[in-house]
Amino acid sequence: MTKKISDFIEVKNPRVSGRYSKQKVAIGHFVEDYIAEKIDINIGMFELLSHRSEIFTYDYTNHHYYFFLSRMIPEVVIHSKKQDERIIRSHYDNKNDLFNWFLGPKMIYTSCYFKDESETLEEAQENKMDLIAQKMQLKPGERLLDIGCGWGTLVAHQAKHYGVDATGVTIAQAGADWANQQIKDFGVEDRARILVKDYRDIPRDRKFDKISCLEMAEHVGIKYFKTFMQQCYDMLEDDGIFYLQIAGLRERNHLFSVPDREDLVWGLFMNEYIFSGADASMPLNWDLRRIEKVGFEVHSVENIGNHYHITIKRWHENWLGNKDKVLEKYGERIFRIYEIFLAWSVLITKIGGSSAYQIVCHKNRDDFDRLKFIGDINLGESDGFKKSREMEVARS
Repeated sequence: MTKKISDFIEVKNPRVSGRYSKQKVAIGHFVEDYIAEKIDINIGMFELLSHRSEIFTYDYTNHHYYFFLSRMIPEVVIHSKKQDERIIRSHYDNKNDLFNWFLGPKMIYTSCYFKDESETLEEAQENKMDLIAQKMQLKPGERLLDIGCGWGTLVAHQAKHYGVDATGVTIAQAGADWANQQIKDFGVEDRARILVKDYRDIPRDRKFDKISCLEMAEHVGIKYFKTFMQQCYDMLEDDGIFYLQIAGLRERNHLFSVPDREDLVWGLFMNEYIFSGADASMPLNWDLRRIEKVGFEVHSVENIGNHYHITIKRWHENWLGNKDKVLEKYGERIFRIYEIFLAWSVLITKIGGSSAYQIVCHKNRDDFDRLKFIGDINLGESDGFKKSREMEVARS
C-alpha cells in the first residue's frame, strides 16, 4: 500500500498543515519544518527516508534559492582565509564532545575501509589508516604531511606504527588540542606535531616525502582547488607520493531530473547545515583534470562509496545512542540537524549519489620510479605489510 506523508508526521504548527495534507511534500519544506520543530515524526528518520520516493518531491523551494544566492554563491566566490577560518572554527571548535558522540573514540571524520561488513567502526578505521600507509608506501624516517588533519588520529597512528616524521595541519584549535593529546598518548612527541594554520600558510622551507589529504580538499573550494593541487605538488619531493581522499557528487545529467535533483537538494542541505563552504565536492572527472593539470600523474583511483555507506551508518547508530547527551548539551535543533544529515547520507551513499575516492598520485617526471608500484594491492592489504613496517620501525 502506497504511503503518504501524513502517515509519518504530526503537525505541531497549524501554519504548515496544508503542506502535509497531500500525498507528497517537498523534502526541503520537510527539512526546514522538522528542524524548526513545526512537525514531529512517528518513526525513525532513517525509516522515514526509506519511503522518500513515496512521500517526498525534490522541487527546489524558496529557501533553497535564498540560501544559494545569499550565502552559498558569496562563499564560493570569496573563500578568503578569514572566511574559511570563521566557517571551520564555528563548526568544529569547542564541539569535541558532539563529534565524539557519533565519530566514536577514533575521532576520524572520513570514510573507513571495511574488510568485512561486521567489523566495528574502530576496526575499520584502523584498516583505513593501514591501507593508506600501504598505498603511500610509508617508510620509517620519511617526512609525512597530513593537510586537514582533524583530530590527529592519522598523524599519531602513522608516526607510531610506521615510524614517519609526521606533521598535521588544521585550522581548528579544538581539533589540534585533541591531536596533541593523542600524539602524547601514542608516545610519538619526538616525531609528530600539529600546526594550527590555514593550509595556505604551511611553511615552504622544506619538502615532504609523502603528503596526505583526506576529505579536506572539498573545503578549499572550486576557486582554489587547482591552486591547492599546485601547492601540494610544490611541497612534495620529486620521488614522493600524494594521497588524496575526496568526497563528491556523481556527474549530474540534468539539474531538474531525478535522481540528480535529489543529489543537489541533499548537497544544498549539507552545504547550509554541515559543511559550509565545501563547494568543491564535484564529480571525479572534475578533480582528476585539475590534478593532472598541475603536473601530477594519477597512479590509482578507487571508489570507496560502499565503505562510506557503512561508515555513516555506524555514525548514525552512534548519534542515536547518544541522543540524551546531545539534547542535554546542545538541544533539539542540533540533534535534528545531525539526525537528518546522517540518516539521509546513509541513503545517498547507498545509491551512489555521493561517493568518495582514494587517489594516489606522483609527479609526472621521466625519472620517477614507476616500478615501485609493482606488487601493490589496492583496497586490500597483504597480511605481512603492517607487520613488516612495524619490524622496520622497531629496528630503526
